[in-house]
Amino acid sequence: MLQKFQSFLKCLILWFIGGVFYFDIELLWRGFSHWTMFALGGICFVFAGVQSKRTMCPLWMQTLKVDAFSLIAEFMTGCIINLKLGWNIWDYSILPFNLLGQSCPQFALLFLPLCFGGIILNDQLRHLMFNEDKPQYLTSKQYIKELSH
Repeated sequence: MLQKFQSFLKCLILWFIGGVFYFDIELLWRGFSHWTMFALGGICFVFAGVQSKRTMCPLWMQTLKVDAFSLIAEFMTGCIINLKLGWNIWDYSILPFNLLGQSCPQFALLFLPLCFGGIILNDQLRHLMFNEDKPQYLTSKQYIKELSH
């Protein structure tokens, strides 16, 4: 029971840190943000750490996974808070190839460096704050070698 509580607390702390970082990035980029972006940024940050610990694949592949997760999460969140609830937090409908104005490939590309940095930051925080193993990342060559075994 204590171990589950500690795991929950660790996720809560990482969620908060990720939320603060994403909220601050939005403030710098757009000049404003919303509490839902704090929550979503935290969720994506926790996912970045969980998938990093559970999958042994190259960092570039992890980055693509987190970016895809973030894009889907942004789309789902946008459909709820913007389209259903009408809060109008963001609207990408003027951008080409947008999906219902809630996500678009341009922001998926902009999220790539954030996802990359999020994985590394999450791994480092887990190591420094929670005494988890020091992060190690496979190269593509090592990954292919692992797959062949």
